[in-house]
Amino acid sequence: MHEPRRYELYGQAFQADAHATYAAMRERDPVLRQPGIDGRTPIWFLTRYEDVERMLTDEEAFSRDPNRAGVSLPLSPVEELLTDHMLNASGDRHRRLRTLVQQAFTPKRVREMRPFVQDLADRLLAAQAPNGRMDLIADYAFPLPIAVILELLGVPNADRDRFRTWSDSIVTPALTEAEQADARTKFEAFVAYLGDLFARRRHEPGNDLISALLTAESEGDRLSTPELYGTVVLLIVAGHETTVNLIANGLLALHREPAARTAFESAAAREDRDEVAAFVEESIRYDGPVSRALNRWAVRDVTVGGRTIRRGEIVIGVLAAANRDPERFDAPDALVPGRPEARAHLGFGKGIHYCLGAPLARLEGEIALASFVRALPGWRLDLPADGVPRYRPQPGFRSIAELDVRW
Repeated sequence: MHEPRRYELYGQAFQADAHATYAAMRERDPVLRQPGIDGRTPIWFLTRYEDVERMLTDEEAFSRDPNRAGVSLPLSPVEELLTDHMLNASGDRHRRLRTLVQQAFTPKRVREMRPFVQDLADRLLAAQAPNGRMDLIADYAFPLPIAVILELLGVPNADRDRFRTWSDSIVTPALTEAEQADARTKFEAFVAYLGDLFARRRHEPGNDLISALLTAESEGDRLSTPELYGTVVLLIVAGHETTVNLIANGLLALHREPAARTAFESAAAREDRDEVAAFVEESIRYDGPVSRALNRWAVRDVTVGGRTIRRGEIVIGVLAAANRDPERFDAPDALVPGRPEARAHLGFGKGIHYCLGAPLARLEGEIALASFVRALPGWRLDLPADGVPRYRPQPGFRSIAELDVRW
């Protein structure tokens, strides 16, 4: 008989008031062991800022590499290709992979994307303005970041819907045999597409990120073929899934907090980049796109909050709970743009796995939200009767499925 869950952390009812559940966990059970989404696998959930920060930074105790904890995961050859990237590596191998990727994904390359992102946002909004309404996700929050990452990688934007299908299959748990079979079929199609793309870029390199990854070199070392697959998949998934959520959650926060909306719209009208950036930072703390860090494995027996986590056990840090910990943030449940400690949020992680794409996500979030409120004055959300949008079934993300906007 499987152990029951003390807190329900899955489904629409939970998402409707997720922060209340996280607050209860943080107060009563800050280091909690209960079954995961499959109802069987025991997982440790950490909800205090101090503990989550430690999990993210203490590589001697917690690792993204299960082998360091004596755990071997049963992966198919295709799954091994899709997961062979720096986020799943540690130590020297992580440093090597991150160094190689940083050579291609440079701050200069991100800065140079600003005119493209601004033009794209303007065009998307101009196309929708005459309609008087749109689904923010389908018509704006998704098309913008997927076009940006595909432009960076040198992938035709015409393929964006295929990439969304493939990405969704990676971040959505496949629990039944039918779901697992469907996911494998999609993974295989994704790998085949990327293989053809890599072959073309080797033959005809361009001024794109895939070409740069193919030629990136450090001390005579380059990405192996599996590492290339894994890295590109990581960039595609992380490069748009989180930004879709950042845009949607930021707009929902503005809708629910009139004072913040007034201040943000004023800053956007004045094109005050500092104030716009401050709001985006606070919105990530307040209701960020990623609610939980990717799981770690305990490398050794470790004590957290008076409880012992055994070597090989799975640990998840709840970023959304840590970012509202009253021990770290004053009035944590209030949206306070410009709060001095906002940048201490853990929305982009911390430590060696700190999000490499954070500068791009910030750039896209700032442009997308400021452009939206400038282009569509008087906008309003048409939410369901209970005031709660529908969320996608992705436990690690705070991911709105659709958001009806009218103006």
